[in-house]
Amino acid sequence: MQQKTNLPLSLYGLDPDTLVEVLALPKRFYGKQIFNWLVKGVFSFDQMTDLPKNERERLSALMPSAASSTIQTTETDESGATKMGIQLYDGKVVECVLLVDKKGRHTACLSSQVGCAMGCTFCRTGTMGLLRNLSTEEIIEQYIHLLKVSDEPITHIVYMGMGEPLANISAVTRSIRYFHQTDTFNLSLRRITISTCGVVPGILKLAEQKLPVKLAVSLVTADNLQRSRIMPVNRSWDTNALKKALIHFQRVGGKRFTFEYCMLSGTNTDEVNAKKLASYVKDLDVVVNLIPWNPAEGLPYTTPTEEEIDRFTSYLDHMHVNYTRRRSRGREINGACGQLAVPLNKGLEYELMLDEQDD
Repeated sequence: MQQKTNLPLSLYGLDPDTLVEVLALPKRFYGKQIFNWLVKGVFSFDQMTDLPKNERERLSALMPSAASSTIQTTETDESGATKMGIQLYDGKVVECVLLVDKKGRHTACLSSQVGCAMGCTFCRTGTMGLLRNLSTEEIIEQYIHLLKVSDEPITHIVYMGMGEPLANISAVTRSIRYFHQTDTFNLSLRRITISTCGVVPGILKLAEQKLPVKLAVSLVTADNLQRSRIMPVNRSWDTNALKKALIHFQRVGGKRFTFEYCMLSGTNTDEVNAKKLASYVKDLDVVVNLIPWNPAEGLPYTTPTEEEIDRFTSYLDHMHVNYTRRRSRGREINGACGQLAVPLNKGLEYELMLDEQDD
């Protein structure tokens, strides 16, 4: 009974030696065998066929090897996106998304929190509030669940799902190191992106760790007062503080980052906003990702027309701003940026909500 009390939520994120210790394995090489099965996506001890039968039975009675389970999967043929509802050990639910781009690259969009405390007014996740942080194991298991429905290896990860990754930086960076290990998924750190709404202490901490992942910062507008209205985080760390942190991050890491510029019709797509954006980025090695707002029920914005976007980009061209125009993937299944949310956070209600969306 004492051993059960000390067991982890999940075995993901643990190395073979630690597996030997926490599971009281009689032989050390059992730890490596279990580790290899977990990386393959095998949760059940019953399926770990190279373990002795009596050991499989003991372990199955001791604990489940996963802390989460898939309760809903929604797919779309048009963009190749797949959204999953993942139920955690305590009944709470998060969403993650498998994205496929035009080049066929498969990307896992992972959540880092149940809900979000940042309250960005254009983001549906912000309407949930923050329920809790995810553990490292719970983050890793989202990738494993997505891997099971992917027809190709998942080669990229973006921490752009539910939650603010830099508000849960310890679990996020631990999961990144796990994904990067040569004996797990051997993912290049430059194929992993952390998105933030502008949590300055987290940016500085990430710089200290010298973890060469990509950074994406949700800017939305370079107008300080307007950004404070749209993104409450700006009231704690305004555009000046954010820029100083990003300059430091760039000096330490020497890498280009991106500004995510969510285009809100009639709000941040005029010439004045273009001029302020051009002035803000001129000292930075940055690409501005222009993303038309993804519709989310109950939020007070509209998506700009193609004409409005063309007009805004013409301003940026004239001002020599380095930008890209991005088409959101997963919009049809409410799986695009800013659309993830589980309002009631109960499995049954979540399933009913998705059933209604599919009708």
